[in-house]
Amino acid sequence: MRNKQTKTDVILIGAGIMSATLGTLLKELVPKWDITVFEKLEDAGEESSNEWNNAGTGHSALCELNYTPEKSDGSIDISKAIKINEQFQISRQFWSYLVNSNLIRNPQDFIRPLPHLSLVQGEQNVAFLKKRFEALSNNPMFEGMEFSDDPEKLNEWIPLIMEGRKSDEPIAATKIDSGTDVNFGALTRILFDHLKRQNVEINYKHNVEDIKRNGDGTWEVKVHNIDNGNIENYTAKFVFIGAGGGSLHLLQKSGIPEGKHIGGFPVSGLFMVCNNPEIVEKHHAKVYGKAKVGAPPMSVPHLDTRYIDNKKALLFGPFAGFSPKFLKSGSNLDLLTSVKSHNLLTMLASGAKNIPLTKYLIQQVMLSKEQRMEELREFIPDARSEDWDLVVAGQRVQVIKDTVEGGKGTLQFGTEVVSAADGSIAALLGASPGASTAVHVMLEVIKKCFPQHLSEWEPKIKEMIPSYGVSLEKNPELYRDILSSTAKALGLDEPKQDDTLDVEEKVLAEA
Repeated sequence: MRNKQTKTDVILIGAGIMSATLGTLLKELVPKWDITVFEKLEDAGEESSNEWNNAGTGHSALCELNYTPEKSDGSIDISKAIKINEQFQISRQFWSYLVNSNLIRNPQDFIRPLPHLSLVQGEQNVAFLKKRFEALSNNPMFEGMEFSDDPEKLNEWIPLIMEGRKSDEPIAATKIDSGTDVNFGALTRILFDHLKRQNVEINYKHNVEDIKRNGDGTWEVKVHNIDNGNIENYTAKFVFIGAGGGSLHLLQKSGIPEGKHIGGFPVSGLFMVCNNPEIVEKHHAKVYGKAKVGAPPMSVPHLDTRYIDNKKALLFGPFAGFSPKFLKSGSNLDLLTSVKSHNLLTMLASGAKNIPLTKYLIQQVMLSKEQRMEELREFIPDARSEDWDLVVAGQRVQVIKDTVEGGKGTLQFGTEVVSAADGSIAALLGASPGASTAVHVMLEVIKKCFPQHLSEWEPKIKEMIPSYGVSLEKNPELYRDILSSTAKALGLDEPKQDDTLDVEEKVLAEA
């Protein structure tokens, strides 16, 4: 049975953090626009955004060592760390706006303060961490970071990790208390509940099967209603494909030239989850280590305190793996069917370049639970197998494309927006830091796809994100004020009694 055509202004495909963020931004900017959402699964935030499927770090480059590579001259490149920190502050400002506007009631349902630590072992790694600390702590965006290689101090910071440690190998850590734990699954559900109250039509158990451009420049989206088997057709002026690993196939179906010569490489993951409440209580931090040689950046080992369903949890991982699926709920044919005539050479070139990575992923898949426990014991020397369970994490699809720097078939680690020249359709591809920088990424989508509205929307954008258009790195006072005001709004610290300029006034002064 075929339903009649339905018209709407905006279609969002996928009910994850990206669609939730874009939908919320657009509803604030143009409340009268009709927005329709399609999600294949039964609820919002069930795939990549789900709290069990991602790291929930609130990536702000406070502890992730892969964001501060060592250059050939031995110096530390902190440019990516600064960029990601600044992008996370944009997310914090938007969430604070939603809290202050009573659009989100209880921020502790999705964000909590938590120290972020980097931990390394071995003389060479300790020297690297010290150089990294010196490079970052001189920057106002990383104020408050501490370094220690003193076992007694480390025992104060990370007692569970130091307990029973017999090795005399050098060990060091950096610690910063302004880190957070973010439950992106909870945040996604909160935002979709808000959008529902704003009369956004949200269709669960609806699978988008095809996307075609009409002669008038609008888009026709063919949707399968899983419950009743009907095929429904929707027409929209703008389509956003925010379907996680499922975005690549839908981008290819759109036929836009910007989607050609792009492939995807799926990486799966596993976490160890502690089932012993006594051990969970002994650790209160996110502790990131250094990735092993050949490991992809998303496989950096970390021991994380998490808050899931308002309950403290302890996770270790992720262990990388390989599955041809692009989504946890996807098909084993996903990788094969993503190979088209226009991206075949790109995919073959990538395969040849990434043989060591493929071998590494296969080795990870073959690990027994006890072998995984041995890796955990590098963090917790006394860890017992019976205290830990394995949980399958989400699928990530890394972008493969031809680049000037990397040549044909370069594997990209990051988040990427692909949009049509006329801005009528956009797709989000890639992975980490993903969710943490969702607001920045969706503002980029708005800038690319709605340039004709920007001058009209800018005052509202600045109301939601006071630092919009201003470099926080170049304005340290503004950065401190934003860190303080967002911490207060999000309940991340005790309110300060100091009467400084409010953030909007400070932006005007800096501008």
